[in-house]
Amino acid sequence: MEKFLIVICGPTGIGKTKIAIEIAKYLNCEIISADSRQVFKEMHIGTAIPSESELKSVPHHFIQSHSIHECFNASMFEQEVLGFLENYFAKNNVCLMVGGSGLYINAVCEGIDELPSIDINIRKKWQNLFEEKGLRSLQTHLQKIDPLYFEKVDKENPKRLLKAIEIFEMTGKPYSSFLEKEKKLRPFQILKLGLNTDRSRLYDKINERVDQMMNNGLLDEALSLHPYKNLTPLNTVGYKELFNSFEGKISTDEAQEQIKNHSRAYARRQLTWFRHDKSITWFEPKDIQTIKEFIRKSIP
Repeated sequence: MEKFLIVICGPTGIGKTKIAIEIAKYLNCEIISADSRQVFKEMHIGTAIPSESELKSVPHHFIQSHSIHECFNASMFEQEVLGFLENYFAKNNVCLMVGGSGLYINAVCEGIDELPSIDINIRKKWQNLFEEKGLRSLQTHLQKIDPLYFEKVDKENPKRLLKAIEIFEMTGKPYSSFLEKEKKLRPFQILKLGLNTDRSRLYDKINERVDQMMNNGLLDEALSLHPYKNLTPLNTVGYKELFNSFEGKISTDEAQEQIKNHSRAYARRQLTWFRHDKSITWFEPKDIQTIKEFIRKSIP
């Protein structure tokens, strides 16, 4: 029988976890998390990992499986997931992958091309420019040399901006061109479902979730991680704002409002990324029965 990887994607706060668990139970399959932050075991509340009962209800993979002190990226995620699926599909026909990290989803579904190593002098040059002139200088330059990637990238993440700029300087080719090479063939079929809803409703859900995270102890979690704030995984919405409050730059209330604002902006960037993928079929999260019927019609 054909093997199917069903992908459920969408913006933060849309309700992917709840939908995925219901679909996984319906299909009697397991779930792979495609979230570049839920993979880290030290980040619990701020990454909105599934609850203990949710994790017990359906087997999940790549949730809290690595440490913030380890190197982990989309290319490594691709290789580890493909290795997992090779074993999984030996005994099962359907697996579910759910998340909002577009680059991680693309890595599994289409592959990531090998990128050149960056000359240390080029890396130092742009790192120094960032430290001297700030984030805006990187944003302006990347928009000029690679507008396609600039439209999709997390513009508040200097690591992502620097990487794209360094690749361009090394090769003379925009970073986006490396992401648009011929897709790698996979030994399984892929069905992509997207979740979205009215913008104001999504924003309300995001705001409510941030308030709930704070009630659940996000402040204490961020405080415990503050000594490691320079690690890449912690350059993340929900943590970096609270780090600023610990350092007296803003109040805790201001940090909470910034988390909401930055989460809403992140949701917009996620939607921009996913809308470039014409293979995604979109649904309202509330239409669970419609989603189930679509899946059943799409796979043998």
